[in-house]
Amino acid sequence: MPEVQVVGGGLAGSAAGLRALTHGASVTIVEKSRLPRHKVCGEFLSPEIREILTRLDCLDGFLALRPATIRRMTLHFGTREKRSVLTEPAFGLSRYAFDRFLFDTAVARGTRTIREMWTGPADTEANIVLATGRKAVAPAGHERLFGFKAHFTGPVDDAVELFFFEGCYVGVSQVEQGITNVSGLAPERMLRACGFHPDELMSRSRPLAERLKPLSLAMPWLTVGPLVFSRSFQEWEAKGIYPAGDALGFTDPFTGSGMLSALLTGSMAGQAAALGVPVPLYLGDCRRALGRPFHISAIFRTLLENGLAPWLAAPVPARWLMKWTRPKLNLFGPCSV
Repeated sequence: MPEVQVVGGGLAGSAAGLRALTHGASVTIVEKSRLPRHKVCGEFLSPEIREILTRLDCLDGFLALRPATIRRMTLHFGTREKRSVLTEPAFGLSRYAFDRFLFDTAVARGTRTIREMWTGPADTEANIVLATGRKAVAPAGHERLFGFKAHFTGPVDDAVELFFFEGCYVGVSQVEQGITNVSGLAPERMLRACGFHPDELMSRSRPLAERLKPLSLAMPWLTVGPLVFSRSFQEWEAKGIYPAGDALGFTDPFTGSGMLSALLTGSMAGQAAALGVPVPLYLGDCRRALGRPFHISAIFRTLLENGLAPWLAAPVPARWLMKWTRPKLNLFGPCSV
């Protein structure tokens, strides 16, 4: 029986464990933290999540959590708007609920868990999946970016709204139980000017302030950072470790594909590790799946930082922007989910 050790019990790690189990592997998840916990995240799941959850045999359990259904998208560039109806419904589910569901499902199906800090590859024959999240350090001289998130109560609707202003990004969308998730990303200079109070930062966008006016804060603000957008494919070529999720690469949150990418790459890594697929071959599939989203988000981030994003987005339908930033699921190589 092949042995797979998964480092990290978040979405990518749990997906890796579940997928490895389906290939007859003995799976151990090493997780130092107590789960579940709230995380800074847009908590938006694009329609493609159905396919991955179906392959993990988790779709029914996911739907039983009653995630919010999201049917529309609105992009706000200052006072300008772009509206679109999604071709297929998307979902909203908190990381607290989603992480717990996937981790508990992996355990229930036979995954063993170890509560400890992972210190590096040990003397083991197990293939290792690394799903520990972001580790990159911001280069000297680069403006540092920080993420923030909170849940709100109040009126809800079926739209995901994205607000772009002064180099900042804020997303607003519903999750389960009538809660609205508000999360964003801002340069350190902007947060510092607002005393690191996200509420004050968001008051600088009139459309965003109007959107939040009927809502009430339901939890303390969470912050994370500094955040570094990275692709660490080459780092793992010769190490014999299968990176997944943010350990593989972290792209701009505005794309709304973070959780989808975590489940996709986690599933791919779990399968590759269980089958003993060479790491370079696995990483090749990851490049094909994530290359376009990483490239498009990098371009958009540069335009946003220079105040040019509205001019690019003006002639482009909102549904196209969503399509271009989705990872490819139609992989048919040896590592495909």
